[in-house]
Amino acid sequence: LHCIWTLPPGDGDFSMRWNLLKGHFSRAMPQGERISSSRSKRRERGLWQRRFWAHLLCDQTDFNNHMDYIHWNPVKHGYVWKVADWPHSSFHRFVEQGVYPMNWGHSGNFDIHVNE
Repeated sequence: LHCIWTLPPGDGDFSMRWNLLKGHFSRAMPQGERISSSRSKRRERGLWQRRFWAHLLCDQTDFNNHMDYIHWNPVKHGYVWKVADWPHSSFHRFVEQGVYPMNWGHSGNFDIHVNE
C-alpha cells in the first residue's frame, strides 16, 4: 500500500494513523492466513509488514515522482498491463481532472521476447 497524505498542521503522527488503518482493515478481514509465532505473540496479522517508510515530499517534482511511482506500481508488479486497468487507484481521479492522460505510462506496444 502506497499513499501520499497531507496531515493537519502541527500533526505528524503517521504511526497512529497507520496503526488505526491496519487495525480497522485487519479486523474486517476473515482470519486464516499463516502467521509466524512472533506475530502470534504480538497479536499481529500476516497481512501487513511491521514497519512503514515515511518520506517528506520537498517540492512539486518530488510529489510528481512519487505520484507516478504509486500509479505505476500495479504494472511494475504484474497485476495489470496498463495503469488505467488498476481499478483501485487515484489515477482515475487524476485522469478526470486532466492531470494524466488515460494512456499514461503505456505506449500500447509490447516487445516481449520469449526464450525457447
